[in-house]
Amino acid sequence: MNTVYFSAQFHSSASDPYRCPESVAEVAFAGRSNAGKSSAINTITRNGKLARTSKTPGRTQLINHFALGDGRFLVDLPGYGYAQVSRDRQKQWQAAMRRYLGSRASLKGLVLVMDIRHPLTESDWQLIELQQQGQAALHILLTKADKLSKNQVSSSVLRVQDQLSAADIDATLQDFSSLNKQGIDDCHAVLDSWLFDRSLTIG
Repeated sequence: MNTVYFSAQFHSSASDPYRCPESVAEVAFAGRSNAGKSSAINTITRNGKLARTSKTPGRTQLINHFALGDGRFLVDLPGYGYAQVSRDRQKQWQAAMRRYLGSRASLKGLVLVMDIRHPLTESDWQLIELQQQGQAALHILLTKADKLSKNQVSSSVLRVQDQLSAADIDATLQDFSSLNKQGIDDCHAVLDSWLFDRSLTIG
């Protein structure tokens, strides 16, 4: 377990990718509103107040950088796919994500957070399409695994893997639970491989 993530501190927020801070390396977290993205970030960093959580989906409206030291960051991207967001706001989000994912040189990887009970929605595929246009690697975090049985979790993971393979998408994936603190070490291993060039071992 890499304790560097437990020292993460809020650094800055930006409404536009071009206003983001300079960095050596960073990993971004994205996810459909209400998929458990903020809770996952808080669990991974052991800081329940780092990323804002709310019962109201779509609270994250800005690109938030959390500093790990030595020019490395975790990044919380705006949530997407929330029905009450206007079409103009959706277009703004798509444009911002296209700029960020497509041109952010220091972005080493994207952690795409999905509710394991409702994975690979249309909005998720849209974000994957944007991710594929850039150079960042992709890791799928299937959250809320505590809501399913072990067999259901295994089945869902395999189903998502098959769908990604069928679409020729290169990605790693894992199940995760903020409630049960499940999958933290595996996620840290992915972050280590991207931020610190360490070998990746999941499971």
